[in-house]
Formats: sequence, C-alpha cells, structure tokens
Amino acid sequence: MPAISSDERRLVEHVDRLAEEHPPLRVESADFTVHDPAGFERRYGHVLDYMARVELEVDRNVLELTTMLPDPPAVDRYFYADVWQPQEIQHGRILDRLQVELGRSPATPDTETVSAKLRVLGALAHVNGFQDVCRMLYYLTGMATERSAVLAYNLLHRGTEDLGEQAIAATVIAPIKRQEPGHYAFYQLSARGLWAQLAGWQRWLVRRMRTISFAPVGANDDTQRADFGAVMMTLGIADDVDDFAGQAVRVERDLLWAHRAGMAVPPYVLRAFRDAVERAQAR
Repeated sequence: MPAISSDERRLVEHVDRLAEEHPPLRVESADFTVHDPAGFERRYGHVLDYMARVELEVDRNVLELTTMLPDPPAVDRYFYADVWQPQEIQHGRILDRLQVELGRSPATPDTETVSAKLRVLGALAHVNGFQDVCRMLYYLTGMATERSAVLAYNLLHRGTEDLGEQAIAATVIAPIKRQEPGHYAFYQLSARGLWAQLAGWQRWLVRRMRTISFAPVGANDDTQRADFGAVMMTLGIADDVDDFAGQAVRVERDLLWAHRAGMAVPPYVLRAFRDAVERAQAR
C-alpha cells in the first residue's frame, strides 16, 4: 500500500475507533416506554419527525457524496460508507420508531434525489484542483450539521428528562447523542488539514460558494426551513439564535474568516437560522 501522511493516519485511526467503540445502535435495545404519550407527542413530536427524516436521508447523502466527489481519499469513503452511514441510519430508525409509538405517521425521507447543483459540482470535480474545493465544502457542511446535532440532542435529552421520560432519555436520546461528536471530530480534523493545503484561489472559491449555499441541516425548501425553525423554537434555540449559530460554525469562522478580525458569526449563517425562525413564526 502507498505510504500515508501522519494526518491521514490520524484520521484512519479515528475512524477505526468510531467503528470499534460505537457500533450501529439496535432498535431492539431502546426502551420506548412513555408515561405521557400525548404530552410528549405535543411537545416533541415534530422535533422527532424532523430529526428522524434528516437521519434517514443519509442514504441520499451518500449518493450526493459519490456524485460530488468522484475520487475522494480512501479515508473519506471509509468514514461515510462504512461507519457514518450505518450509524446514522440506525439513529433515524430509532427516532422514527419512537414517533410511531407516539401515534404519529412515519417520517417521509427523500433518499434518492441528487440536485442538479451537486451534479454540476461532480462534473467540475474532474477539473484539476476543484475536487479539493468540493471536499472542503463537504467538511464544512459536515461540521455544521454534526455540531448542530450535538447541541440539539443535548437540549432534547434535557427536555425529555425534565418531562420525566427517563426511559426515552436514557435508551433513545442519550445513545444517539454519544455518537455524534465523533462524526464532528472527523470533519474538523479533515477541514483543518485540507484548508492548510489549499491555494489562494481555492480558498476564495470555498468562501464564495459557502456564502451562497449554506443552509441548516435538512432544510432544502421553504416548508423544511419553517420546520427547522419550529424545532429551534421548541428546543429553546430561537431564544438566542446568535449563540447557537456561533457554536455551530465556530471552526468554520476561524478557518475561512480568520482574516476578518472581530467576526463572531458569518452573516450568511445568521441569516439562514433567523430566516428559519421567522418562517416558523409566520406559519
């Protein structure tokens, strides 16, 4: 096998640990006992539906990655195909089972659609140097998504405990939230390593494309943006959108915008989160 760098070896070892220490969760291991199903459904039903849909759309995410990155590093493919996808799909199945147990309809994920925009990126990725731009966008999206998930699952876990639903908190939410930080760490390590290697024109293009393409996780149209805003309101995130946004993209700010001293949160991130809340309030 060809020699790999120390950074690549570190990533491989990290993914190895994720696979060994965090095998995919089993639906059968969750205790779906709910003492107040009607109250829990009123409070968190739509949150479960949104999170389940996003987690179950991991199959489409893999299709998107194979389209956007025709020749990714082996460690990337190892991570998203062999570790991340099996873990995330089980998160979705468990959350979806919970909402069905509460009397809700199953989530309706889109597992097949690959946008024209990503197909264009995939075609351009064959141009020398452009695939690294696509890879950087992938890592940035992964970081923001996983960091948002960590924050949201922490709030959901706390709220579930406050409602006295200990079985759900301990056997559904807690196991899921324990697996998300490892995903975030992979994206962060990858992003830091790649950013240091990019040329000036690549960095400029990443900044430009990120500014015009950023969206909250799972929010692909106006309805889903309002749904995301409703999740933010229920979890209390809407009470301090700036703080949540800042925590979600701290590393992105430090990498992409270090030359702009004093920027707390990239404006495009704040616009996206505030817009989601405003759409939910209007609805």
